Amino acid sequence: MHEAYGAPREVLRVVEQDPGDPAEGEIVVRMEAAAMHIADLRTIEGAATFRRPLPRTPGFEGIGRVERAGRDAGFAPGDRVFPPLGSGTFRERLRCRGADCLPAPEGDAAQLALLTVNGPTAAVLLEDFAALQPGDWLVQNAANSSCGRYLIRLARLAGVRTVNIVRRPEMVDELLALGGDAVLVDGPDLAAQVRAATGGVAPRIGVDAVAGAATQRIAECLAPESPLVCYGAMGGAPCEIDFYLMFREGIVLHGLSFVRQLQRRRPDEVRALYTRLAGLMADGTLAARIAAVYPLDRIVEACEHAARSGAERDGKVIISLV
Repeated sequence: MHEAYGAPREVLRVVEQDPGDPAEGEIVVRMEAAAMHIADLRTIEGAATFRRPLPRTPGFEGIGRVERAGRDAGFAPGDRVFPPLGSGTFRERLRCRGADCLPAPEGDAAQLALLTVNGPTAAVLLEDFAALQPGDWLVQNAANSSCGRYLIRLARLAGVRTVNIVRRPEMVDELLALGGDAVLVDGPDLAAQVRAATGGVAPRIGVDAVAGAATQRIAECLAPESPLVCYGAMGGAPCEIDFYLMFREGIVLHGLSFVRQLQRRRPDEVRALYTRLAGLMADGTLAARIAAVYPLDRIVEACEHAARSGAERDGKVIISLV
């Protein structure tokens, strides 16, 4: 937990806490694993727009088993669940409302711990901004990220072809093996590379997780009247896009919040989406690259690993809680 904002080494500490007995409708979850995101680091640091009331336990998502259940909680001891998003999953035991949890399948806890953020992000990127048909092309940067890898797999299941942009040539063969139709190394000639890779067919949607000048490079690849959806700013700069490109070609830049997109769905539709994604993670269809797994008492090291960039981090950091 942390009682102040700052660098993880300065403010994080592991403490003993009793979650208490579950009240009516509540469960106590014995956590198995939790995924660490850049958003976790930002909330610990207290970055603008990421501040939460203190003291708090970080951790946006994870997976565990019900240890105790109150009356009418909807789950029984032994059931596997995904706790609510943002419930402070970097802890061994978590008390929450059963109605806010989702049932979880059996399978690799480290992979399933990533369900509630990256999985639906990839799904809404594919489904919500363009009426893509089998054979259409999608272009994305940061294709080696967990979300990028999920998007490759989900697009292939839907028959949508993907052009995947990376910064390191050594990632090309790996993403082709994952199912990417084309994998290109980013550069100033990106639009020409994409045209060559697609046989001159312009992608009908662009997906940007880098921002800065990368936004413009993706925009230059797109067919007229196409959406360009930005879901991250890995480059640390605002999106850059030429007004005249938008004016002439009708390119529309969207900022993605997967939470906002899910709020536009009925609760049963959201649960159905999560159930489908969980099944794909459980059977290995959707798989993230796991950089390292740390126990809770090494949480500071885990944060420092997660803060590394690109190749130095080399995948997702997971907290093991068993």
